[in-house]
This record gives sequence, structure tokens and C-alpha cells, in this order.
Amino acid sequence: MKKKILSDRELYLRSISRDKRKILFIQIAVLAAFIGFWELSTAAGWVDSFFVSSPSRIVKTFWSMLGQDLMKHIGITLLECVLGFVISTLVGVIIAILLWWNRTFRRVSEPYLVVLNALPKIALGPIIIIWAGANMNAIILMTFLICIIVTVMSVLGGFMSCDSGKIFLLESMGATKLQVLTKLILPYSLPNFISVLKINVGLSWVGTIMGEYLVSGAGLGYLIIYGGQVFKLDLVMTSTVILCVLAALMYFAVCFCERLIKRFR
Repeated sequence: MKKKILSDRELYLRSISRDKRKILFIQIAVLAAFIGFWELSTAAGWVDSFFVSSPSRIVKTFWSMLGQDLMKHIGITLLECVLGFVISTLVGVIIAILLWWNRTFRRVSEPYLVVLNALPKIALGPIIIIWAGANMNAIILMTFLICIIVTVMSVLGGFMSCDSGKIFLLESMGATKLQVLTKLILPYSLPNFISVLKINVGLSWVGTIMGEYLVSGAGLGYLIIYGGQVFKLDLVMTSTVILCVLAALMYFAVCFCERLIKRFR
């Protein structure tokens, strides 16, 4: 019986591993097909390569830019994005904990959070420049503002979805609010927190590039704006592809942390 259970478990694990490999293969195949069709369509003249560039021209532009300041631009954008991502996530989690802790504070803040979430952050661009100056601080602040409200609302939603019966049980056994938070709420909300991190990866890149459009004199957003102004669309597409790669690497880093957490829980 024990051997049969172990065998069933092994079969189940193998099926999961097989499904993961299948999904990965399909993802790579779709990407390869897209790149191949893109190159073919521009080489055959179906699409004007001046407007959409081509994979081969992007690779050529990338190698030609390596000898210039490309790594500097990548480093600046990556630093701005990571700082905005980390700061907004930490502050958002702290605010969510405070809102969960104080019911009155939470009820008073709820309509303001909804309004702030609906506010187009790009409209605050001129004010942000005045507050923080036309420098990296303004870009980080833009990233922070785009991520913070979503973080607060999503993390708080995870806290509030915890089973009230379990909370009541802990409180009836004499647990303090801090113990309820650390022993029940935070562990229960960990999967939701990982989802918030994945969402913030995308939002932080949006905020960073939006900020660079407004004030930056360096970075990938600056290269996109500059390339558009002088009609160097190969530069625009190369910078855009680099952004996609960096965003994917950041997302994979979050997924790697998720696997580590699941392994050691």
C-alpha cells in the first residue's frame, strides 16, 4: 500500500513536471515564431522596416550601442525601477498593516484610496517635477505613486479575506492583535503578497518610463524619446526590446523567490 501511495505521488509529480516543460516549450515556440514572422515580413517587404524595424536590425543596433553608453542608460533605468519598486512595496505593506489594525482608519481611508487609484498619475507630472526636481528623484516618485495605491489595496484585500472564524478563535484563546497579525494574517496573505509583487513589476516599469519621458536626460525612456524625435526607430525598438527583457528578468526573479518561499515554508 505504501509503495502504491509513493508510486502515485511520483506519477503526480512527474505529470506536473511534464506540464511545466510543455508550457515552457510552447512559450519559447510562440516567441520564436513571432520573431521569425517579424523578420520574414520585413525582409519580404510586407511591412516597412522603417516603422517596425526588424530583429536583425535590432541586434545590429544593440551591438553598435554597446560601445557607447548603452550600459549606463540600462543601469540608470534599472536603478530607478528597482528603487521605486522596493520603496512602494515596503511602504504599501506598512500602510496596509495600519489600515487592517485600525478599523476606523480603514473605513475613513477607503474612499480616498479609490479616488487616488483612479487618478491618472501622469497628470501629476508637473507637480512631481516641482516637488522633487527634474532629476532621478522625480522618476522614483512617479514610480512610487503608480505602485503604492495598488499595493495598499491589494495587500489589504488579502488581509481582509482571512477567515474571521480563525481570527475569533485566536482572540478567544487570548492572542493579542500583534500575534494574530504575525501568526495568522501575514502567513495566510503570503500568496497574495507574491501576486502583488508580480503586479508591481509591471507597474514599476510603467512608472519609471513615464518619469523618464518627463524629466530624464539618460535611461532607456530617454533613448526612446530621443529616437522618436530624430526618427531613429531602430533605436526606439531596441530600447523597447531591452525594457521587455529587463521586465521579464525582474518577473522571473520574483517567481524564483516564490519557489524558495514555498520550498522552505
